Parts: sequence; structure tokens; C-alpha cells
Amino acid sequence: MSMYDSMKDAFQQGYKERSPLYKERLAKWNTEPSVMKVEKPTNIARARELGYKAKPGIVIVRVHVGKGKSKRHGKHLHRKPTKIGKFYSYNKSLQAVAEERAARKFSNCEVLNSYFVGDTGQRKFFEVILLDRSSPSLVNDPQYRNVVAQRNRVYRGLTMAGRNHRGMSRRGAGTNKNRPSRRLSVRY
Repeated sequence: MSMYDSMKDAFQQGYKERSPLYKERLAKWNTEPSVMKVEKPTNIARARELGYKAKPGIVIVRVHVGKGKSKRHGKHLHRKPTKIGKFYSYNKSLQAVAEERAARKFSNCEVLNSYFVGDTGQRKFFEVILLDRSSPSLVNDPQYRNVVAQRNRVYRGLTMAGRNHRGMSRRGAGTNKNRPSRRLSVRY
């Protein structure tokens, strides 16, 4: 078993057993602001899988998002009162919402990816990997060059969390514009 595999297992085990270290982290994270820059990733193995490297221009941000459904506000016209619900569920995942919040806070960066780090009864915590657009070490690196060039990629559903609400995981009518065509258009 490699070192990163054992690190992933240790992180999973701490989450499942609710270890004291995990509980301390969650208690501390609850007191912090909703979007906060972090020195290094909590789950280094998962961050490395998603493209993190410890080099200048790469930033890790911890974001917390409220769990549960969203509340509707105001009167809903043209509906029967019995049909008006108080809550509705997002079309986006909470992870996609967390990525968008991080991108809004750090507007000079592009979102590379994100991963889950913990949850409480009311909040879910994600760490988002951001790339600084003006960093010369990333602009010249072939691994990150295309990602840095894609402006506002998180809002267009180009991250892994955004692919699901973009229709990349669904089939059928209404999603044919979202997915690449299966047929090859070859002319003779």
C-alpha cells in the first residue's frame, strides 16, 4: 500500500469514526468565516489526485455551505396556496455552490477542482483548489495553461462538480446540447 493510499484510508477512517481530531477541526471551522484561505490541504492525497501541487500561484480555500433545502421568499403568484412549498432543492450540488462562492471571493483566480473535507449537522465543508491567473509559473506550465486560460469556468460548469448540473451525467431529450455528439460527422 502506498503512502497516499494509507493517508486516504486514515482520512476516511477519521471521518467514519468521528475521531477527536476530526471533531476539533469541525469545531474550529465552524467559528471561521464561510470562505477562508488555508495554508495547506487537509486531505493532501485527494488534493494531489485533483491536480494540486505546492507551487506559487496555487491557493487552497476552505468553504462551508449550509446543508438542506433552500427557503422560498415572498408570495408566489398564480399558484394554488396548497401547492406553494416553503422549501425547494437546488439543481446544483452543494459542492458546485461552494466552488462558485470561492470563485466570487477570489476573483483573480480560476477554480481547478474541489473535494469534501467534512460536515456537521448544519454545514458541509469543501476545499477548493484555485489557480492564480497572473502567476507566471502556472501560465508557463503545460498542466495548468488551459485551465488558467478558461475564464469563469466554474460558472459554466467546466469543473468536476459542475458537470452534473450541466447535463454531462444525464441522457435523453433536453441534454443533447450539453454533451458532445456521439456521431462523427465525416463527409466524403
